[in-house]
Amino acid sequence: MRPTLPLILVVTLSAAPALAQQAADAVAPETETETAPYALSDRAAAAMAARDAGDPVMAQDWMVAAANPLAVEAGADVLAAGGTAADAMVAVQAVLGLVEPQSSGLGGGAFLVWYDAESGELTTLDGRETAPLAATPRLFQTEDREPMGFWDAVVGGLSVGTPGTPALMEDAHRRWGRANWGDLLDPAIALADDGFQVSPRMAGSIANDAERLSTFPATAAYFLPGGTPLAEGSTLMNPAYAATLRAMQTQGADAIYEGAIAEGIIETVRSAEGNPGVLSMRDLDVYEVIERPAVCAAYLDMDVCGMGPPSSGALTVGQILGISGTYDLTTPDDPNAWRIIGDSSRLAFADRGRYMADSDYVPMPTEGLVDPAYLAERAALLEGDMALDEVAPGTPTWDHAQLWADDQSLEFPSTSHISIVDSYGNVLSMTTTIENGFGSRLMTPGGFLLNNELTDFSFRTHADGVPIANRLEPGKRPRSSMSPTIVMRDGEPILAIGSPGGSRIIGYVATTIIAHYEWGLDLQDAIALPHAVNRFGTYDLEEGTDAEALAPALEAMGYEVNVRGLTSGLHAIAITPDGLVGGADPRREGIAIGE
Repeated sequence: MRPTLPLILVVTLSAAPALAQQAADAVAPETETETAPYALSDRAAAAMAARDAGDPVMAQDWMVAAANPLAVEAGADVLAAGGTAADAMVAVQAVLGLVEPQSSGLGGGAFLVWYDAESGELTTLDGRETAPLAATPRLFQTEDREPMGFWDAVVGGLSVGTPGTPALMEDAHRRWGRANWGDLLDPAIALADDGFQVSPRMAGSIANDAERLSTFPATAAYFLPGGTPLAEGSTLMNPAYAATLRAMQTQGADAIYEGAIAEGIIETVRSAEGNPGVLSMRDLDVYEVIERPAVCAAYLDMDVCGMGPPSSGALTVGQILGISGTYDLTTPDDPNAWRIIGDSSRLAFADRGRYMADSDYVPMPTEGLVDPAYLAERAALLEGDMALDEVAPGTPTWDHAQLWADDQSLEFPSTSHISIVDSYGNVLSMTTTIENGFGSRLMTPGGFLLNNELTDFSFRTHADGVPIANRLEPGKRPRSSMSPTIVMRDGEPILAIGSPGGSRIIGYVATTIIAHYEWGLDLQDAIALPHAVNRFGTYDLEEGTDAEALAPALEAMGYEVNVRGLTSGLHAIAITPDGLVGGADPRREGIAIGE
């Protein structure tokens, strides 16, 4: 058919974009995970030891990097048996949905960038969630047409969009897979049936969100048995998830979009006590993955390619690199280099807030936003030695001029990224999410959580009488910051990279690329480099790292500085003349395995 809260804070969307996002950042910090999550195989233990020692993983034939050792092992076994990157992704995603349910799963959506070695072509698959056909632009507004409180919208059925991940898994396998579809789900089924050990990050996430997870009985029963959050190292089984995957083995993605599992999704959404949603069987029936052309931006002697609208990722990463790349960024210790990167990001985020949304619904100046001439104009604004007093959207060229107001949506840092290179030379970069940690907090009878992706739309439809591009509309896909990226040189892939992290994903990916290719850091060191991110004027510096030393100089340049945790989850694979080089973020539990 288809090709209450631990921290009580009311967030409203009436604030300016920067203030609204800063409020969201205060609610949902991610915590680092430095310890091994459980007893690891020798292969996984070696990969984690290399990561923690700051050493990249080397391989010749294939490699997979993802957020949890059990998922990486599942993908590695597929690749070792001759499977493709698409085959391995199916196995990895199925396991991630079980062992890292707070970040992604069958109830969410994903963006995939694919380099096909046989044809030499680059393409993308859009598996983003869609707004229900019964949704209205004022779905998240009160009776007096003011934006709802953010958590009032998130927790429950109102925030749930049509899931896209199962359809994307099947679509990618149909296009590029070689292995038997059903076999790829066996590792996740075995873990769900026999049980797996709850990792430190999963346990910490549950404890931090216990009050919201207790809202709905099915969710509470799974994550808070007997009223107590699951403990690190405890064994957790999910027979309902195993049954769902067995149905997918025989029915494909249709098992999710029609029949009993689909009916369970709709019943869960529409009967959510206190906050029912409007998702329908019709929405599941008409959902489709969309193949879209990759968006590429020139950077040094490379093309940095990724997902176009409804993602803002490739455009905003491309703008940051295109603007900052006109300057000599010297070294990562130079505050002026961070001034250029930070204000490049601020300019890019100004354009993002004004122009970027689902281009199937709104006209967008996609080509104009990464036009080298336009980026040179924006780069000229950075001449000098002080922070920009203020930034505003630019005026890129486009075919269908349209006046838009600045967006006012929030985005939370609970997502996951997968990078894979197979023995055939195919390259996959995929970022996958259910949006906020644990999504809508609704657990379906099928054993998986549902997303809260609709809250990525602007809660307001207009500002000062001008429409907002990322307003909610029936069937529309919300704007995202997910930035699955493949870097190309002379028509060949040289890097697959991406990260979770809400709207900071963009900065994490851009600065890692700068660190690797401009500052010459090896891939693992580039990933582990202390973060400094500026989206709206405030410079976020990673707490407990050398980035804190930048604070006095940045403040002297005119920036407000905020020292805080910045827990990215970067996973990257470089394709070099000497073989494959992999890196995984030491801030989380991921590893890279290759052979």
